[in-house]
Amino acid sequence: MNLPPTRFENTDLLRIRGLNAGYGSAQVLFGVDLHVAVGEVVALMGRNGMGKTTLVKSLFGLAQSSAGQIEFAGQNVTGWPGYRVARAGLGLVPEGRHVFRSLNVIENLRATERTAQGEGAWTLARVFELFPRLAERAGHRGNQLSGGEQQMLAIARALLTQPSLLVLDEATEGLAPLIRADIWRTLGVLKRAGLSVLVVDRDLTALGALADRYVILDKGRVVHSGPASHLSTERAVIERHIGVA
Repeated sequence: MNLPPTRFENTDLLRIRGLNAGYGSAQVLFGVDLHVAVGEVVALMGRNGMGKTTLVKSLFGLAQSSAGQIEFAGQNVTGWPGYRVARAGLGLVPEGRHVFRSLNVIENLRATERTAQGEGAWTLARVFELFPRLAERAGHRGNQLSGGEQQMLAIARALLTQPSLLVLDEATEGLAPLIRADIWRTLGVLKRAGLSVLVVDRDLTALGALADRYVILDKGRVVHSGPASHLSTERAVIERHIGVA
């Protein structure tokens, strides 16, 4: 499928241009273009093994970039180590959550917390307001939490790094329907607060309600993109690309 050239605007917070990336001699991404504007939610979609996680890892210096460029907040961050990218304002909720299992909820949150001033700064009190369940479980260790509680903790932990762009890899994978609904509601709250979000998921209904645009990867290339309203009007075409029955 021939796609129109990617248009980059002055309001873009993240710009990925012609990115080739992979692991050692194994190339996974081929000339990927993607952008996220300030305050925008973009859905990154595709079947398993098509390059979504590699793209996320490339943002944080965890996959090797061999060509192209990643710009964030006006800086070329291509190949930066993860800690430096996080300090620049990229927050990651990784696939598999990766909470510290032997630490309790508050210790998990303190481990990544960065202090900031201002009305929009994230604090323990603010993330507990967003996730009351975490406040109730504050003294429980990571390995004592349910999968849904761990995902809440992973999101809260990322928010405490004070991100201007939140990246969620497989946002609701493996979660019960009610918990998935809670996560989508939470992301809606973050969007209304003006936070930019790049979310990896395959729930067309939820993404159609949340996202502004979508991008589909197939075999490491962008093969389809458009406004989120097309997730319903072009559902059959999109389902073929992402492998949803």
